[in-house]
Amino acid sequence: MKFSKVNGLRGEVLVPGDKSISHRSVMFGSIAKGTTEIYNYLQGADCLSTISCFRKMGIHIENEGDKVLVHGKGMHGLRRPEGVLDCGNSGTTTRLISGILAAQDFDVTLTGDASIQKRPMKRIMEPLSLMGADITSIGGNGCAPLRIVGKELHGIHYTSRVASAQVKSAILLAGLYADKETQVTEPYVSRNHSEILLKYFGADVKTVDTTAVVQPAQELYGNVVRVPGDISSAAFFICAGLMVPDSEILIRNVGINPTRSGILEVCKAMGADLTVVHTYDGDGEPAADILVRSCALHGTVIEGAVIPALIDELPVIAAMACFAEGETVIKDATELKVKESNRLEVMVTSLQAMGADVTGTEDGMIIRGKKKLHGAVIDSHLDHRIAMTFAVAGLCADGETQVLGAECVNISYPAFYRDLERLVK
Repeated sequence: MKFSKVNGLRGEVLVPGDKSISHRSVMFGSIAKGTTEIYNYLQGADCLSTISCFRKMGIHIENEGDKVLVHGKGMHGLRRPEGVLDCGNSGTTTRLISGILAAQDFDVTLTGDASIQKRPMKRIMEPLSLMGADITSIGGNGCAPLRIVGKELHGIHYTSRVASAQVKSAILLAGLYADKETQVTEPYVSRNHSEILLKYFGADVKTVDTTAVVQPAQELYGNVVRVPGDISSAAFFICAGLMVPDSEILIRNVGINPTRSGILEVCKAMGADLTVVHTYDGDGEPAADILVRSCALHGTVIEGAVIPALIDELPVIAAMACFAEGETVIKDATELKVKESNRLEVMVTSLQAMGADVTGTEDGMIIRGKKKLHGAVIDSHLDHRIAMTFAVAGLCADGETQVLGAECVNISYPAFYRDLERLVK
């Protein structure tokens, strides 16, 4: 895809359903008793991988596009798939499903694409093994493919070294099947969609400070889930509206769960003209319309507890910081190294290729703003967040920006380029 400078962005956009909630609604619905109705399910490749995996384990799932029906068979209703379970590019599918599979009465092999086979799985293998799970990395490198042999599980109190919703969720899901209470303590609270949705499906889950606690469950029950728009997808329009001069964008129905809304905090700290309007609560997940207008921005420091609340948004925030006055410092973001690509490295080298004044650090980067950017050829590394980030950056840069592997946006937002083009004045 090729992008050039535009004179402004105007209009409204409705971003697709939240990826994290979409994954979980199918997973929890599959092990619940009865039918779960899901509205605004994200029809991206990652979430379709989750549907595929549970279909292979005998769950009847009707995907009607605007509505997904999951006919759950209860906590012990899954059956052994005939072949391997292919999680595609989805780390969420791979890690969360491992917590469920660890307790089943069959064995299974989990795999994924080349990216998944490089992403670290020891972070879930260790706690699940402490619970009694039989989970091994077939290649012996701590990555997928994973071999999981279902076992009886024991409740534990696990202290995680990283604030990761995927790690926490894998343990909580295994904890549903354990013989006693399971606790997960994080350095900071990561996104809490699993806790909210599990409670909604009937599980006994609570949070005390940075510790999530789940009790063994006899049964979960199907429910109706209305998925709000994904703030990680909305982030590209939020930043585009602030970066591109003479812009005004209204983004409708965006999930603003406090464990995910760090980008709103950071934008306000940078002086953004951003208004949250029409706030409403649906199924425990708050949502709102967000109005952004282009304005002068200034640098800030992004670190600590806010990082888990905007980890997926950091690439586009880094691009936006290039257009802000002064210096923006990103710290405590080593988790970006183990996403679909090494996002720290890719962002630094790609922004430098466009003429930005960016220096990489061990756990983040330093961006000195207000240097004029020019077009460049950007390798997305088949990372959807990188592709979308440089599509937006290209709208503010002189000359032409080419994004290679641009089709990878299908992972989370198949209509992204069309929606972006519709806003161009």
